[in-house]
Amino acid sequence: MTTVSPIHTARSARSANTARCTVVSSDEGVPLVTGERVEYANFDYAASAPCLTPVAEALAEALPYYASVHRGAGHHSRVSTEAYERARRSAARFLGTRPADAVVFVRGTTDALNLLARSVPEGCTVVVFESEHHASLLPWGHPAARAGRVVRLPPPATPERAVEAARAALRAAPEGPRLLCVTAASNVTGEIWPVEELVAAAHAEDARVVVDAAQYVPHLPFSLEATGADYVAVSAHKLYAPFGSGVLAGRADWLRDAAPYLSGGGATRLVTEHDVVWNDLPARHEAGSPNVLGAVALAAACDTLTPATQELLHIRESVLLERLRAGLAGIDGVTELTLWGEEHPRVGIVSFTVEGLPADLLAAALSAEYGIGVRDGLFCAHPLTRRLLPGGHAQAVRASLGVGTTGEHVDRLVGAVADLCARGPRWEYVDCDGRLVPVPDPGQVL
Repeated sequence: MTTVSPIHTARSARSANTARCTVVSSDEGVPLVTGERVEYANFDYAASAPCLTPVAEALAEALPYYASVHRGAGHHSRVSTEAYERARRSAARFLGTRPADAVVFVRGTTDALNLLARSVPEGCTVVVFESEHHASLLPWGHPAARAGRVVRLPPPATPERAVEAARAALRAAPEGPRLLCVTAASNVTGEIWPVEELVAAAHAEDARVVVDAAQYVPHLPFSLEATGADYVAVSAHKLYAPFGSGVLAGRADWLRDAAPYLSGGGATRLVTEHDVVWNDLPARHEAGSPNVLGAVALAAACDTLTPATQELLHIRESVLLERLRAGLAGIDGVTELTLWGEEHPRVGIVSFTVEGLPADLLAAALSAEYGIGVRDGLFCAHPLTRRLLPGGHAQAVRASLGVGTTGEHVDRLVGAVADLCARGPRWEYVDCDGRLVPVPDPGQVL
């Protein structure tokens, strides 16, 4: 007899209500150094997106039935197992997988790409651009990785050069398995990469492609089947489901032939005094007690962000993005970072510098004096960010948009940057454990 999940029943009733694509937020606002409180203007979506309301509701529905999955005979274990495997199917639909593709739950994109790095055939040549996020750039050279050769290409001058460089590098590689690793959208500039063209070029050289879609899927639909990519990696916390989950999806053969990513319960079919028989996919690479609540949360985000919903959100976001970019461009001393020029299509990310104002001081002042949250630094993409920085700047500020961004937020950020450019910070800031903080700080976090 099939277990009827209370979680499934409640979520099915609201699945058609796409108008509730909102984020959980506090009504209390955030404190300023002046003693006022203002609505928080969150421009840090590219680091971790806030929780979607349907995600929080799905989590609340799942908690009363929370139990370990797959190996329990009790009702709650059966309900949790059904929810966990249904989450896998939701992730598969969201990522446009093919019937034979594997869908493995991981902790996030970094975990997914490290798993793949340990699963490629021994001696595989891996081609990767230096413009990648560290999650995509670094796993291939790890001592535990199985790649025999890692070819790092400089950031290409144009999208067309990216395709040419990738194809040339794959063609020049020794005989044997080859893999191209590429982002779908840059976490530094937001620029969208020519994934389908890169896949076609790689396949022409009998190579495979893994796509880091962490920054892309919160904004636009992605499909393994439509793009032809062999693998895709995503993180839940970028996708409005901040509960420590993610997915590696794609062709099963390399993953099936590789030793388990982690050794432990769940990955094993049989253990004797002298031998271990490992499970098949996906359990083979999901050792330990799975993050069932993280999977439920991720699935709720996938179910909420249907292709039609994403397209509508992207149209709205594009208007806000152009408003932000135009506003910043009108401020003397502001330089936007871009690899392929101002007109290239992008998702809702803008990184910029302000002449005469260090990035960490700008970020601290935006928070303390205006209630605006941005990211400062090199954004875990050090080679690319350093390459794009104008002279005299060691870091940049990144403003990223999402579901909860409003026109008022955009206008407040533009106005705040203009004020700080004209007059500088109004408060004193000191270093505290590597971060600049206002002194005194009425809004000190205890």
